[in-house]
Amino acid sequence: MTHLNKKPRLDNITVNHIDDLPDDLVFSILRKLSSSASSPADFLNVLITCKRLNRLGLHPLVLSRAGTQTLAVTAEKWSDSAHRFLKLCVNAGNIDACYALGMIRFYCLQNPVSGASLMARAAIKSHAPALYSLSVIQFNGSGGNKSDKNLRAGVALCARSAYLGYVDALRELGHCLQDGYGVPRDVAEGRRLLIQANARELAGSLRSYLSLKSGDETLTELNGGGLPVPEIRPVNRFLKDWFDSGRVVLAEGLRMCSHGGCGRPETRSHEFRRCSVCGKVNYCSRGCQALDWRVKHKMECVPLDLWVAAAAIGVGDVDAVEVENHAAG
Repeated sequence: MTHLNKKPRLDNITVNHIDDLPDDLVFSILRKLSSSASSPADFLNVLITCKRLNRLGLHPLVLSRAGTQTLAVTAEKWSDSAHRFLKLCVNAGNIDACYALGMIRFYCLQNPVSGASLMARAAIKSHAPALYSLSVIQFNGSGGNKSDKNLRAGVALCARSAYLGYVDALRELGHCLQDGYGVPRDVAEGRRLLIQANARELAGSLRSYLSLKSGDETLTELNGGGLPVPEIRPVNRFLKDWFDSGRVVLAEGLRMCSHGGCGRPETRSHEFRRCSVCGKVNYCSRGCQALDWRVKHKMECVPLDLWVAAAAIGVGDVDAVEVENHAAG
């Protein structure tokens, strides 16, 4: 006999309201999530909630909108699944995914042909970081021989990226104009571009800094300390962590770019430019050299007693010019 106050059991009753939502609404929600997620995990954790979300979340309409943070796979968690996810985004027409996977294949997976092809797909659609990365490849002849360097192509790609407002390209093009590297020398225009790059970088740093502070505390800390160093971009962080972890050992004689925010390795011996003063650091570009000089290398380059000794015997003029160029950057 059933007690009158006994409630019916609900153990076998499940309600899934997601199944009641129309596809258009679910697509809209997932597209917004894919573009605003702060990490790949934030997005993928939603997809494993149920089969319908997994099916719709991997649809090209959703993956084509995935933002840079959603695509920011880390070197530590790199796997076949991560590779497949980026390929799905590439096939969906996501240009950020083309750039990210292109960089990973070119430098980490040692597949320069496929990597350059993916970056070119993004560059054709005016993706500024891809244009700049291809310019660095052209300047260095990366993935090929020294004879594969193409300075004019490098300048053209860099100029297009700079036109789109990419700070690294503005800085690189400024130094090229000042040095007459791959382009007729124009010191005044080069300096203008360098000032513009520094202004954009400063504005970006201030926005990031002020978003974390409020009130008088902000003004106090700004006046009392230096501005924060810009964060490493996700793709550059991947490259740096990939090689720092020892997951892949560079061939003998190959070196990493010494700028901490870059992560690019050499693809052949003596590919990168070396500091002409100390010869201990290497850079994939003039932009990386100028940034590292400003942040760190000017305090590490040459002990003062060597400067004094060089001046006493009247040598080192070329080195002095190089240091002067460093400081100007």
